[in-house]
Amino acid sequence: MEGIELSPSDFVALLNQTLDYAYPSVTIVGELANFRISRGKWVYFDLKDDFASVKFFGTIYALPGPLEDGMTVSVVGKPHLHDLYGFSIQVSSIQPVGEGTIKKAADLLAKKLQAEGLFDVERKRILPYPPKTIGLIASLQSAAYADFIKVLGARYGGIVINVYDVQVQGEQAPADIISAIKYFSEQAELVDAIVITRGGGSADDLAAFSHEQVVRAVSASRIPTLVAIGHEVDLSLAELAADARASTPSNAAELLVPDKKDLALQLNNKSQWLQKGLLTKLELAKLWISDRSNQINDEILNSLKVQKENLNSQKRLLEILNPIAILKRGYALVRLEGEVLKSIKQAKPKQLIKVQLSDGELSARVE
Repeated sequence: MEGIELSPSDFVALLNQTLDYAYPSVTIVGELANFRISRGKWVYFDLKDDFASVKFFGTIYALPGPLEDGMTVSVVGKPHLHDLYGFSIQVSSIQPVGEGTIKKAADLLAKKLQAEGLFDVERKRILPYPPKTIGLIASLQSAAYADFIKVLGARYGGIVINVYDVQVQGEQAPADIISAIKYFSEQAELVDAIVITRGGGSADDLAAFSHEQVVRAVSASRIPTLVAIGHEVDLSLAELAADARASTPSNAAELLVPDKKDLALQLNNKSQWLQKGLLTKLELAKLWISDRSNQINDEILNSLKVQKENLNSQKRLLEILNPIAILKRGYALVRLEGEVLKSIKQAKPKQLIKVQLSDGELSARVE
């Protein structure tokens, strides 16, 4: 049977239609070769094994970070035959595969971001303690989510938790985490802190937390961030870019809020301290009042004594200055028509005068 006669354009269109139907998406794992970036935007590379090589094409936004030839990567893409440039895979996502490759990719990205200052201590913000609202980015089906909620609730109450359900590993994980951070950062009323958490796992499982776009989203968040991943051996780059990190989801809850049992004990101690301090102040006040009362009594008695002495002095002075006292010493007051005579020139013969002595008054006539 003879084949269908097609033009080159028709063949390309027919083959792409067949590929779209049969292979809408493929995942290929291989060794990276001929990796290059063109014009700061387009990415070209090959994946090869011992027997074949496949060309790939995409944008830098699909990259998890810096890559080098020789790395083993898993690429998700769409097979496509270009009108002019031939067959290639249009890249949707790229993930390093294998502990060695993942570590090497993370090291390359860490050097790049470190040079940009994304991990600098000076950039890190202090998380509110305790926060009133939390934006929690986690998988609702994970033990990490359950542990965080359980420990947080047991330690402290009244915190509003807004949960954004995401994939925390696999191809979809980076996009989910980035969308969650963007969601919380774009709300009219911002939460006090963002917590990104998951349990432990292999290097492949945790690769999303060292994806370049995820790390940049954590660093650029408008809200202070805490990344808590249940592993201790290696730090993900998202943890280095976050404002704070926790060793486990449970540890994240412990860092964010105090223990209400400790608070109750502190309040009780504070209450006893205040009560003791109040009693001490009352005792001091009583002593002060007693001392002040004695001092006031002494001051009153001293004042009365001084006033009494002044009164006696005034009395003695009045007695000395009293005209009657002077008359008793033999003196007399002579009045003429009610006025005291101070000179003989004031009186004339035959005038009637009054002479006042200490014990009475006499009448006399001037001669």
